[in-house]
Amino acid sequence: MPEGDTIYRAARTLRKAIGGKPVRAFRSALPQLADAALVGTTVEAVEARGKNLLVRFDDGHTLHTHMMMVGSWHVYRVGEPWQRGADRAFAVIETDDWLAVCFDAPICKLLRPGERSPQLDALGPDLLDPGADLDEALRRLRQNDELPLGVAIMRQHVVAGVGNVYKSEVLFLRRLDPFAPVSSVSDEALRDALLLARKLMKQNVGHARMRTTRRRFGSSRLWVYGRKNEPCFECGTPLDMRRQGEQGRSTYFCPRCQAG
Repeated sequence: MPEGDTIYRAARTLRKAIGGKPVRAFRSALPQLADAALVGTTVEAVEARGKNLLVRFDDGHTLHTHMMMVGSWHVYRVGEPWQRGADRAFAVIETDDWLAVCFDAPICKLLRPGERSPQLDALGPDLLDPGADLDEALRRLRQNDELPLGVAIMRQHVVAGVGNVYKSEVLFLRRLDPFAPVSSVSDEALRDALLLARKLMKQNVGHARMRTTRRRFGSSRLWVYGRKNEPCFECGTPLDMRRQGEQGRSTYFCPRCQAG
């Protein structure tokens, strides 16, 4: 699933292509969006909110998308061949020179002017938002004291934008046990983990390929994620992976460096 920095990068790409431009055509393979009256409006803003991407139009409508595991936004010059079929194009925003196409997004809906989205309203602080309230994120973590840290930090109503990769990398770098309850971790350690997550995400917004390691590790861009059974860069212990939470999300960790 795309994490917060990936969505910010997608929003920036869309903003450059269609931001501030009149909509010449809008179409969708989804019946509920097929008749959306957006032609003649102007793309007022393209925003990332955690893992959500929002396209706002000057008539007050907002297209709300969430990629989950399968969706993606593409931009094409008018007339350029698409990489996927039109039957998978859940939203096509066409301007004079560019098309922004949302493929396969499990959430793709149009919010009416003034309509609130319970999903968006429930989001926790977005770590890539310059005004993100880390005190509020810490408070929300504390409201989930009984949960394992690796589960709580990925709850989007606690803190928005953190996914499997950043969860695994940050908890390793701060030597925190992902399976220990939040209640066992100090406020100072939790805040430090949030600050590191924000730092790493900001560093990666400008890069197509995520990196959390130092350059001396060469092609190994991540400390633990995706490296099950490979040696830990710090202690040499084989890394492990376990599933966490109701959705069975993957958590990579070092059994020695992160021992509780």
